[in-house]
Amino acid sequence: MQPILEFKNVSMAYHSMDGEIPAVSNISFEVSEGEFVAIVGPSGCGKSTILNLISGLLKPESGEILIKDSLIQDTTLPIGYMLQKDHLFEWRSVYRNILLGLEIKKRLEPEPLEKVERLITDYGLKEFKQVKPSQLSGGMRQRAALIRTLALEPELLLLDEPFSALDYQTRLNVSDDIYNIIKKENKTAVLVTHDISEAISIADRVIVLTRSPASIKKTIPIQLNITDRTPMKSRNAPEFKNLFNEIWKELNQYG
Repeated sequence: MQPILEFKNVSMAYHSMDGEIPAVSNISFEVSEGEFVAIVGPSGCGKSTILNLISGLLKPESGEILIKDSLIQDTTLPIGYMLQKDHLFEWRSVYRNILLGLEIKKRLEPEPLEKVERLITDYGLKEFKQVKPSQLSGGMRQRAALIRTLALEPELLLLDEPFSALDYQTRLNVSDDIYNIIKKENKTAVLVTHDISEAISIADRVIVLTRSPASIKKTIPIQLNITDRTPMKSRNAPEFKNLFNEIWKELNQYG
């Protein structure tokens, strides 16, 4: 399967008046089309920096980042970025929040608008189109944020701890929602999370990072003996506990 994303020996440091702070060091990995990859690592190790490099918000000091064989700075393929907070504007209705990206891109045309209508209907927000975001549950707000991102038809989705602001029960339900939407829409996704269980339950592979500056310590394929996989079902798989212990051990070793 063709890689949609390639990291090739990427390093980057932050610079300030006090000196240089290395953030990521010599990182190489690939993500194939349709794959869901999770990245875990110690707090402050550089996980979000990797997403910012993929999105083009930061530039590597060495190495290359390719999206479908084009350097990240040259690609025209859209990349969606879903943050920890939904960033829905209270003065706009849910529908107008979902249209925001299309509005900014000047793409309020029949075809994208029809897709938005389908997404809103398919994922349970049709009757809430005209309400304000404060009238939605936390899970529904995240669903609206994802639909807003999908409306721009991104080739690659970046998810930066998108469930971290939710309570535990809502978090479990929303991770199921988001996983099912991403898989149904056949999107490729890279998730950053500090939650080992979340990473195992949702990903096809988990990349474990070292302490800062981040480098790849281990890549662990997630193979679960279940049918019709969802994040909730994954947590009951017989392999889940051993995978959790393996990743926990890697994260709690020095290096």
